[in-house]
Amino acid sequence: MNPTKEERLTGVILTLFQLNGALLDWGDAFVAPEALTSARWQMLGALALAGQPLSAPQVAAAMGVTRQGAQKQLNLLSEAQLVEVRPNPQHKRSPLYQLTDGGRRVYGAIDARWKERARQLAGGFSAAELETAGRVLAGLLAAHVPAPPEQDHET
Repeated sequence: MNPTKEERLTGVILTLFQLNGALLDWGDAFVAPEALTSARWQMLGALALAGQPLSAPQVAAAMGVTRQGAQKQLNLLSEAQLVEVRPNPQHKRSPLYQLTDGGRRVYGAIDARWKERARQLAGGFSAAELETAGRVLAGLLAAHVPAPPEQDHET
């Protein structure tokens, strides 16, 4: 008997759970030469890709982690002098973070190695497979991200 769509989706989700753990373990080993963890690589990536300073809540939202989790990693990156903390003119209690020169160098070295790894991995899939996988994953993400709270517009 053929599996139902629901059973197929359940299989996809279980594979995602396994992939998440495997990616974290792999990422920890991948960035170990730079004395980083997957979590810190993720935070550096959020800042590098944004191209502008971000607050901890913005980093968290960009990477799909909790604000507290992002804050912990950003603090550790600040101690390691890979990110700098700047005042946020929009919110006094939520500073902005940006890469230092050292942070840019470290991220650049990791990114160069990652691009080679991505090239190797991408060779095992067709462009259509990757496009379909991207659409499915984006759809699953959209289905599980809470809607932003409605703003009360009292006048």
